[in-house]
Amino acid sequence: MLAFDVMNVVDNTARAFFGVDAMYFAVAAIGLNVQFGYTGLLNFGQVGFMMCGAYGLGLTASYFDISMWWGIPLAIGLGIVLGLIMGIPTLRLRADYLAIVTIAIAEVMRLFARSVRFDRIFGGSDGISAFSKPYRDLNPFDANSDSAYGAGIVRYSGYRFYTLVVGWSIVAIFGLAVWLLMRSPFGRILKAIREDEDAVRSLGKNVFSYKMQALIIGGVIATFSGMLLALDRGSVQPDNFSRDLTFYILTALVLGGVARVSGSIVGPMIFWGLLAFVDVFLNEAAGSDGKLKVFGVSLISNVTQIGQIRLMLVGLGLILLMVFRPQGVFGDRREMALDGR
Repeated sequence: MLAFDVMNVVDNTARAFFGVDAMYFAVAAIGLNVQFGYTGLLNFGQVGFMMCGAYGLGLTASYFDISMWWGIPLAIGLGIVLGLIMGIPTLRLRADYLAIVTIAIAEVMRLFARSVRFDRIFGGSDGISAFSKPYRDLNPFDANSDSAYGAGIVRYSGYRFYTLVVGWSIVAIFGLAVWLLMRSPFGRILKAIREDEDAVRSLGKNVFSYKMQALIIGGVIATFSGMLLALDRGSVQPDNFSRDLTFYILTALVLGGVARVSGSIVGPMIFWGLLAFVDVFLNEAAGSDGKLKVFGVSLISNVTQIGQIRLMLVGLGLILLMVFRPQGVFGDRREMALDGR
């Protein structure tokens, strides 16, 4: 009988729970929460704002030949412009128009960046690399260490740990900023718009202006998610920003609970922790031959099926969550009201 390595399951699950994927998902989810959770804007193109962040850093080396640090204001500027492009023609219309426009613009951006015609600027399907040296030079940890940093069984390499410290610090900053913002008069107006924008308009408030501000604020936060992803991988590739990424982030946000800062942070952690747990558990259960039988029934006959079964099981778990607790782990049913106008 093959040995089942419990510690390997625990180790990989814990590493994913606090890992880079959960970290940059949390930043993007905080921004999406401002738009969707608090204001009721159906933004299905959050990945477009992430592209602005990633390519804002990458273009400093590949096109402008300037320091990477100039990429931060460049990325923020691109995010603001994208928010205006998305919002001006749609925010006066029903919510579903914004959803259609945002997903379309994000996909156009990806195809535009990977096109051969603009290969000199965006690097085509190969993307952009060799721009993160100034960031790497600030690393106070031993970049050559394999797994020397962390606590207990959750340990990372020096560079990965450096990125996690920076990333989770940004998560904390934006989380606190959004928490304070939503308790201000501005935040209360955003939540009122989500509930009944006609009532807000009747009080003399410019609903279009508040929606535009929410879209841009959430988009600018998402640009930092793209920056963190680019810095961790040391490159920017257009296919890393497919439309599926937005829906994974939205799933993680709903899992944690919309209109809750804690939900937008813990949701991605749970999402990636579950994916890692199911994946490693199935691999350990299948063993080296990649086969798993339960009560004589073959559930896994090839190791390549594990990835598919993993998504099926996690998807089933999310369906059950939506049935029995649709507001997510930390959410409130009253915060899920979404007017489709």
